[in-house]
Amino acid sequence: MNIHHILHQQKVFFATHKTKNVSYRIQQLERLKSVLQEHEEMLYGAIHQDFGKSRFDTFTTEISLVLNDIEYFLKNLKRLSKPRKVSTNRANIPARSRIYFEPLGNVLVIGAWNYPYQLSLSPMVAAVAAGNTCVIKPSEVAENTMVAMAKIINENFDPEFLYVAQGGVEETTEILQLKFDKIFFTGSTRVGKIVYEAAAKHLTPVVLELGGKSPAIVTESADFEVTAKRIVWGKFLNGGQTCVAPDYVLVNEKIKDKFLEYLRSYNLKFNYRSDSEHYTRIINEKNFDRLIQLIDPEKIYTGGNYDRSRLFIEPTILHNISWDDKMMEEEIFGPILPVLTYTYFREALTEIQSREKPLAAYLFTNNEDEKKLFTSLVSFGGGCINDVIMHLSNPHLPFGGVGNSGMGHYHGRFSFETFSHQKAVLHRKWWGEPNLKYPPYSENKLKWIKRLLG
Repeated sequence: MNIHHILHQQKVFFATHKTKNVSYRIQQLERLKSVLQEHEEMLYGAIHQDFGKSRFDTFTTEISLVLNDIEYFLKNLKRLSKPRKVSTNRANIPARSRIYFEPLGNVLVIGAWNYPYQLSLSPMVAAVAAGNTCVIKPSEVAENTMVAMAKIINENFDPEFLYVAQGGVEETTEILQLKFDKIFFTGSTRVGKIVYEAAAKHLTPVVLELGGKSPAIVTESADFEVTAKRIVWGKFLNGGQTCVAPDYVLVNEKIKDKFLEYLRSYNLKFNYRSDSEHYTRIINEKNFDRLIQLIDPEKIYTGGNYDRSRLFIEPTILHNISWDDKMMEEEIFGPILPVLTYTYFREALTEIQSREKPLAAYLFTNNEDEKKLFTSLVSFGGGCINDVIMHLSNPHLPFGGVGNSGMGHYHGRFSFETFSHQKAVLHRKWWGEPNLKYPPYSENKLKWIKRLLG
């Protein structure tokens, strides 16, 4: 279908105000839940074709999160949609003040390839819950999942409400020339700038979920074994192709050797082989070649093996790394974990502060002062103390970047607010109004105004 025609249909449909009906939204969310569950096997098969992701990882990191988002809105949408009472200031008494949540209109969601279902469908779910129509453009890099989502959505929903557009860079460029009421993009900072520039021509608000070099700091007081276990899991999940994975580890120099051994131990225990069902391959040859160039054979602590024919890179831990190494220039986005050292805790924080703000940051410590310094001094999108990645699983926490790692946030009620306009309305009474604001003015009126507004 012609994308111009699709968007026109969606604009016409939105103008009917049908999506403003909360019951209609709930009905569509229930239908979406049913459709996804019916086609679960198709979703497993498509993503396995794209980059060998297991059923277990596909369910836990993709499908379950989308279904959980649907369940959240089925349970909370009526409450979220109600006008929110807020206080009224003295200058407006007697009156009532309310915030009304209304849908923005026609939304564009541009998803990413690394978690193709979660990063395309979760924003779509939120857009539907808020009462919008939606065009979804999944990443063409994960081609089979793009086709699967198009089949599932386009065959079960009217295009005037939901539509999955297929294609590559050319098609995405064409879509970005159109005027939407909001654009939600997940991907690289480089492409995010292109999306932002295109949206600016229409003054379209944008949510950018980007990335960056997310640090994990390990201090002397940490539980080394648990820390290593959690970092190895989080780093090599999805073949390291996770925007909030620890990009590098900063470990106190006094414990470096001991901690490296724990990392090696869990790397072996988790059995990341080329034929392991639980280990995901690299998405394509372009990304594979980029990653291999980052591995300095002289700095390999463990791992380092690879097979280009199978797009397999063994989880690789590097040591004796400095800030000047090539891998520290940009986000790694693969199964390579550099380990750097620091002498003083403040030194580690200063190094992070001197660079672009990361999407995530992690601290492993039992020291309360270090926790306070970390949360107060380091700016990052979101993160954990004594864990990695798991902050994403809490719908009561907003997820999003800051600075170079993105703008805007979602998850839970934050998703609803992201795709809603918060309309402020003051309900005045007919009586009880002083004449202070009306001419003619006087010094006495000004004195009373200063008392009221002071």
